[in-house]
Amino acid sequence: MQYRTYYVSSETGNDCYDGLSKTTPFATLKRLQQCKLYPGDQILLECGSVFEDQYLHISDSGSKELPIEIGAYGNGALPKIHANGTGIWYQDYGMPLDSPTHVYRGNVSSAILLYDAQYIWIHDLEITNQEPFTTMDAYCAPDKMDRTGVAVVAQNGGTLHGIHLSNLMIHDVNGNVYNKHMNNGGIYMTALKPENEKVTGVARFDGVLVEDCSVWRVSRWGIAVGYTYQHARFTGAELAEETFLQYGQEHILLRNNYVKEAGGDAITPMYALRPVTEHNSADSCACEMNDHVYRHPGERMGKVAAGIWSWKCKDAVFRYNEVRDMKLNQDGMAYDADSGDGTLYEYNYSSQNEGGCVMFCLEEAIHNTFRYNVSVDDLGGILSPSGNPDAYVAENEFYVRRGVPLLRNQMSDGRITLEKNKITMIENENGGQR
Repeated sequence: MQYRTYYVSSETGNDCYDGLSKTTPFATLKRLQQCKLYPGDQILLECGSVFEDQYLHISDSGSKELPIEIGAYGNGALPKIHANGTGIWYQDYGMPLDSPTHVYRGNVSSAILLYDAQYIWIHDLEITNQEPFTTMDAYCAPDKMDRTGVAVVAQNGGTLHGIHLSNLMIHDVNGNVYNKHMNNGGIYMTALKPENEKVTGVARFDGVLVEDCSVWRVSRWGIAVGYTYQHARFTGAELAEETFLQYGQEHILLRNNYVKEAGGDAITPMYALRPVTEHNSADSCACEMNDHVYRHPGERMGKVAAGIWSWKCKDAVFRYNEVRDMKLNQDGMAYDADSGDGTLYEYNYSSQNEGGCVMFCLEEAIHNTFRYNVSVDDLGGILSPSGNPDAYVAENEFYVRRGVPLLRNQMSDGRITLEKNKITMIENENGGQR
């Protein structure tokens, strides 16, 4: 079979062309919606092109040997997709989520949407999804539409493989800060209840790679992978590997990404078996977790956000990450082992996070280890073993400002084991030793 490459240029294209060469490119992304994609096909957007009020929604799949590729051609600035609230689709988990306060269905605007698509590589694009707001009340409205830069959804295709996102610049996505588990923010991936699970199988992901992406000024999440309609399978502290193999996510790798000024959390793998999150950086996140912005929560609650952390994962690994300047909220720390089994943090760095360095969150976070990390001038309280049964903290270096407690007040009621940590008192934010 002959593979096709579709070219799109906002500068020289025409939707009456065939789109099959650089001299006969399409002009709009809308024209691509008429093209059926097959394994090995490419969609290439010309560098310097700007696609205003446009979006790209894909429901076709490549193969392991021949993925579908969506990227750029030519020289100059990355091609830009400015969705501006277009690309609206309806998200419905098919059931309430783990908390009745979480919104689980509604309209979402996504600049790029992969729906039951697999074996796809998307790279070298710049993406925004803005809405102009004339008043702060409008920006903070509780019924504001959910928005995503890139949304990836599994529903009626069973287990989806080979989702690869690289070198994407995603910014200025004005999503709904209250709806933490809708496809909201920079990159968000979810599994929804299938229409006929007996026929299609469980909707889940096996094989997600997000690398070298820059995400900034987005709401609510920076990068999140794997919230699922199967959440009820993961209750309790002990999490069996078999549960993940049947209902959760596998082979999740998040590396070399940069997230800045996310309204809520920075980077989070969810319901995943042995996800690896490494060499990422987060800066100044949770910037909307405050009464100035998060002013109309209603019954949704959830004014909590941390930096780089996991939710209901087994044997998650976090290494060589850096988190700075998380803004204070009910959480606000750099790292968080939250309701997972066997989370490992090692060789990470944190600095001046207003909620501290790390939390071990409640009774269902077990078998977690925090070792060989460096914390410099974190604030509020360095460690938060909040109701945790077995927090283990060993061989770390903590540079602690005078007056900042090692254990955060009102979040230190769990058990914590401290071994061979180096604690150095510093005078000020410049790191002068006492």
